[in-house]
Amino acid sequence: MAQRSYGRLLVERAIDGDEAPKGQRGRRPARSVTVNLADSPLGWLFARGLVGRLLLDAGERLRAAWERAQLSPSVTMAWSAAPVSGRRGGSSAGMDLNGAQIDAKDRFHAAIDAAGPGLADILWRVVCAGEGMREAESALGWTARAGKLVLTLALDRLAIYYRIG
Repeated sequence: MAQRSYGRLLVERAIDGDEAPKGQRGRRPARSVTVNLADSPLGWLFARGLVGRLLLDAGERLRAAWERAQLSPSVTMAWSAAPVSGRRGGSSAGMDLNGAQIDAKDRFHAAIDAAGPGLADILWRVVCAGEGMREAESALGWTARAGKLVLTLALDRLAIYYRIG
């Protein structure tokens, strides 16, 4: 459950999928972290009443799949062992995916496909990449305030896809 405090929207998130045991849903998971959802552009919109709880939940579910699939660009050097294959310049980055990452990647792409063409761009920019609405609108060549409307439509389709609400 989220709690509001001085412009913050704090929620408990389980680490590594460790959820609270069945029958103890109100309790904290064994390993958790407190996250301020208002730090994200979508959380900022929610904290100011510009998007509803269902749309926030749909966006957070998409972002969770994005993060679980580790689809964000790598910032540092991959220091893993060199590829075993005999080809030169081969990269082992694509082969390091575990089952959970592959499933999350499939879930992410299915949700983006459900949003439809034209809506995936704003979803990715605001929800996953964390771009502000102004930056996303200018990058997509849209007029001011058009992004919020399109983002709301995209999040609504996500909520339908996720069967939220």
